[in-house]
Amino acid sequence: MSDSKKSDELDTNIDELVKKYSWMVRPCILYKEEYSDCTSIKSRFHQMFVDGSMEDCSQWKYDYDNCSKWKNDANPKAFKELIESEMQKREARLGAHNANDVWKRREKAPENWSAPLPAWMEEKMQASYLAMKAEEAKQGKLKNEFFCVIS
Repeated sequence: MSDSKKSDELDTNIDELVKKYSWMVRPCILYKEEYSDCTSIKSRFHQMFVDGSMEDCSQWKYDYDNCSKWKNDANPKAFKELIESEMQKREARLGAHNANDVWKRREKAPENWSAPLPAWMEEKMQASYLAMKAEEAKQGKLKNEFFCVIS
């Protein structure tokens, strides 16, 4: 979306903007956490090691301030700036996806996307561990099992 189109769209009534874009606003604490994470010693070390320079974290602080102004004071200017920032982040995140010219985008799903699986695949799935555990869960035979999770 071009900058002029964005600014034209954000010049509309604040009530309309809230209806249309309020889903983009994260809880304010998340902006604060992102800023704290970005400025932490561990992150700064990682930024220097990976990128060779430190990231500018001021946008997270600015977004947190705007979010606080919007939530506490219902400041329409803060809301517009917050939405603009979120749109820029979204555009940056999806930039490579949108610039991809290798794959042709589909307008709709293939005609046979929900066709039944071949018989051999159904047979193979019935004998799988996952199918066995699903059947046990349906019958209530599944015991509480503990799993190791590495985080």
